[in-house]
Amino acid sequence: MRAYSDNEDLALLSGIDPKKIVMITWVIAGVLATIGGALYGLDKSFKPFTYFNNMLPIFAAAIVGGIGNPFGAFLGGYVIAFSEILLTYAYKKFFMYLLPESLEPNTLVQLLSTDYKFAVSFSILVIVLLYRPSGIFKGKIL
Repeated sequence: MRAYSDNEDLALLSGIDPKKIVMITWVIAGVLATIGGALYGLDKSFKPFTYFNNMLPIFAAAIVGGIGNPFGAFLGGYVIAFSEILLTYAYKKFFMYLLPESLEPNTLVQLLSTDYKFAVSFSILVIVLLYRPSGIFKGKIL
């Protein structure tokens, strides 16, 4: 695997079968993922749709940052996460520390309800796809 990943042409000349190496790599990755999932399921209660709610923000972060660019995915994750928190956070405690007692709010002081977290992610995804379809940073085209 190491020889094939370092120099594919030299590995071919040395008699290493690339299809076999790729297949073995995928088998090892699948076995390790299966073992990891089984061990995680033993520790936590695992249900089939446990992380289904995280799929849209993760997908949006990858698209917003630019597919194929690790720094873009990192930045896209921050953009999605901070915008969700910024728009759905209950600022009551925040304002209680800043404002005098006479001006303290009685309600949660939210811009949007927490029910709209996914709508924020989706809205940012749509805006980025409309104005910059390749993401913030252009990713590598594979």
